[in-house]
Amino acid sequence: MTGRPLIGISTYLETGARWGVWELDAALLPAGYPRLVQRAGGLAAMLPPDEPEQAAATVGRLDGLVIAGGPDVEPVRYGAQRDPRTGPPAPARDAWELALIDAALAADVPLLGICRGMQLLNVALGGTLVQHLPGHAEVVGVFGGHPVKPVPGTLYAGLVPDETTVPTYHHQAVERLGEGLVVSAHAADGTVEAVEVPTAAWVLGVQWHPEMAEDLRVMRGLVGAAAAGRPRAGS
Repeated sequence: MTGRPLIGISTYLETGARWGVWELDAALLPAGYPRLVQRAGGLAAMLPPDEPEQAAATVGRLDGLVIAGGPDVEPVRYGAQRDPRTGPPAPARDAWELALIDAALAADVPLLGICRGMQLLNVALGGTLVQHLPGHAEVVGVFGGHPVKPVPGTLYAGLVPDETTVPTYHHQAVERLGEGLVVSAHAADGTVEAVEVPTAAWVLGVQWHPEMAEDLRVMRGLVGAAAAGRPRAGS
């Protein structure tokens, strides 16, 4: 099989999106995500919310999967009461992306969770979330930045061995770690900034937004793992 590995990226599903003369419901994705995949050598495909029963078949046609950032995970998904500061639910995204994560883990398809995607990975494996974390999204609609420190010996540290300042925008974070996950990076205040599944071929979640930066190392790691496992695609 030749060509670039196919990387699926989950999307938003929004009502009343506007462009040109149109105002319509739209499946959309900030352009930074597909651009990052493309710059890292992959072929990007958008995966808007679908019936969860379609997740295994969808993942079976991919070489790699990205669960994108977005709205807060509905607290009922991890057995918690809603904090007043938790944002509106996105039930279609929650159901679809949790099914995609389960399918990717079952099929050992390389998986990268970004911000919400990392939180969903934790929830999918039985973990819980802090519903409001001050100081990691200080200005509404503006990405901040802070350093993250890798944990030696992890997949993430193998990709990015140095402490690195990353673009960040979130107010929730990992609380109790999901089964099989290990922490692979921290912020200076102790917030979990990356998690991974050491028993899987390639599963990583990062709390920050690599699509908003120039550093390709994390995405190149995913694309490289996807290329290495390409005989599974279409099988």
